[in-house]
Order: sequence, then C-alpha cells, then structure tokens
Amino acid sequence: MDSISKTCGYSRSVQSSYVMTPDTNNYQTLYGGKLMSYIDNVAARAAMRHSRKQVVTASTDSIDFLHPIKVGNEVCLEAFVTWTHKTSMEVFVKVIGEDLFTGERKVCATSFLTFVALGEDGRPVEVARIVPETVEEIHLHDTAPARAEARRQRRQESKKLAEVFGTKRPWENVNTPKGQPDNS
Repeated sequence: MDSISKTCGYSRSVQSSYVMTPDTNNYQTLYGGKLMSYIDNVAARAAMRHSRKQVVTASTDSIDFLHPIKVGNEVCLEAFVTWTHKTSMEVFVKVIGEDLFTGERKVCATSFLTFVALGEDGRPVEVARIVPETVEEIHLHDTAPARAEARRQRRQESKKLAEVFGTKRPWENVNTPKGQPDNS
C-alpha cells in the first residue's frame, strides 16, 4: 500500500442506538426516516475518516429495508468506504437489529451512499484510493464500478426530470395544454 492509498478498514465507523417508543411508528418499529438519518450520519463519518476532510452527501444510491427494527431493540450500523474516484467515495452501510433479550441479530437494511470530499475553500479535493482486504470488501470494491455507472446514468435522468418539471409551483398553470403559452 502506498502513501496515497488507505484500506477499507481505516474508514470503518460504527454507531448504535437503543430504539425507544418516540423513534417508532404506529407498528412500534423504527421510523424509516430515522434510520435514514442514522445511515447518512455513520456513512459521512466513514467518508470523513477516509478523506480527513469535510464531506457532502452526493447521492443516496439505495437503502434496502429488509426487516423491521422493533422498539426495545438495538440498532447497530457499520459503514466503510468501498471505492473511490478522484474526489468521491462510495460508502457501504450495514444495519443490524438485535433483540437484546434473545440475542437474535438480523441484517435489517443495507445502503450505498456517495460523498465528495471538500477542501477549506469548499471545492472538491482528491481522496486516497481504497485498498480492500477482506472477502466482503473485495466483493464490494469489485462491483463498485457498475454501481458508479448506474449512479451516473441515474443522475443524468434526474437532471432531465428537473428540466421537465422545473420550479413552477404545483398549483400554477397545472392544466396548461401543450403548445399553449405559459404566462407565469
């Protein structure tokens, strides 16, 4: 490993929390939005640990909810950088729910996010390349270019949608027929 490379393990970040009633929905399971906040938080810390810079979330590629996390359980999140490009980092997050009375543990969600490292001037800066070591890390690193291409294509589609929908308020000229002037 050279001086501009870091292992996935170097960025590893862990966070856990006890799920209490205010954190849950009417089914007594952790709010999806609350879990999304936890995911973004732990992933950002992994990206910061890798880059040793401020970071911004560039995309949340996926969050797959596999099992609910119940009130009274512990939720534990593990994140690490799986792949890097020039200024961006892909971060994988694994979410485990644990019943603290039975000891049963389940992977309840997985997620991929992308972060960009920023310099003191707020502009993107280069990051060290990643070196995977474990079987899990190697698998995620080897499959990352395909996810990066899917992100690139999805971003292009999002830009097209933004152009189509624009910034009009939903209540303005909702039924303007195609070809008619829009006087807003």
